Amino acid sequence: MSWFDFDWVGAFSDRAFGGNGCAVVHGGAVLSEKVCTAYVRETSLVECTFTGPSDVADIRVRYFLASQEIPFAGHPNIATVAAMRSRGLFDGDALTLETGAGIVSIRLNEDEIEMTQVAPKFGDLVPADLVAAAVSLPEDAIVSPPQFVSTGLPFCITVLRDHEALRAATLNVGALRNVSAKAGFSGSDMAEPFLVTLEGATDAGDTFSRLLMAPPSPAEDPFTGSATGAMAAYLWKYGLMSKESFVAEQGHDMGRPGQALVTRVGPADAITGVKVAGRGHVLMRGEVDLPEVA
Repeated sequence: MSWFDFDWVGAFSDRAFGGNGCAVVHGGAVLSEKVCTAYVRETSLVECTFTGPSDVADIRVRYFLASQEIPFAGHPNIATVAAMRSRGLFDGDALTLETGAGIVSIRLNEDEIEMTQVAPKFGDLVPADLVAAAVSLPEDAIVSPPQFVSTGLPFCITVLRDHEALRAATLNVGALRNVSAKAGFSGSDMAEPFLVTLEGATDAGDTFSRLLMAPPSPAEDPFTGSATGAMAAYLWKYGLMSKESFVAEQGHDMGRPGQALVTRVGPADAITGVKVAGRGHVLMRGEVDLPEVA
């Protein structure tokens, strides 16, 4: 049997059952993609991480969806660091993670974990009618040209007019394929729009967002750290956010409220990085047997 320690962590939350859950499998970076994706499906979580030693950073982190490995993800970084700290696996207030998207720097300020995402890459603009059809909204619900942006993982950033439109959105997987094709995705890969409004879910927030997801992932992501960084870069670039730091909220209507402090590195027209900070709550821990599957 192949037993591994794991921690189940709620990221971007300081309480049980808040934020976005992620199972962190310590030492599991040696496992195959087939095993890792099977484990994600078993947990019914959006993503899980598998850690291991690194020659270029303090630790290597691999990220998996239910369908495939991805190079980077936001909330799993918060979860991984919270899990490691809870087990006393590192000292100090800083560490680095080796990811498929490069080296990610982490700083800790008491209970807050801050990751610095890489400089944003701005990709193709997407016709608003394609995005509107993909999320079952009228085209005039979109108030700024949708665009693919990546700070490690690409998302189609889509600014909506208000909370009513945000809450009314539902995913049309067939129409979503047209958006994914625009991004150059093929097969089962999907490029889900990250929907954002310029008003928080609470008085503390500056933005409120949703990420609707295609099968085999769960229908909606409670908090998406990687997309939050990309969204922030978009808002700064197009003058839709004047603050250098702001509070992003997500998941409140799912009963899993999450919150992050997002900070720009560099000027709005030449962003060199995006800092996304939040807390992590370790909900449960144990051991899991992960043998190779046929």
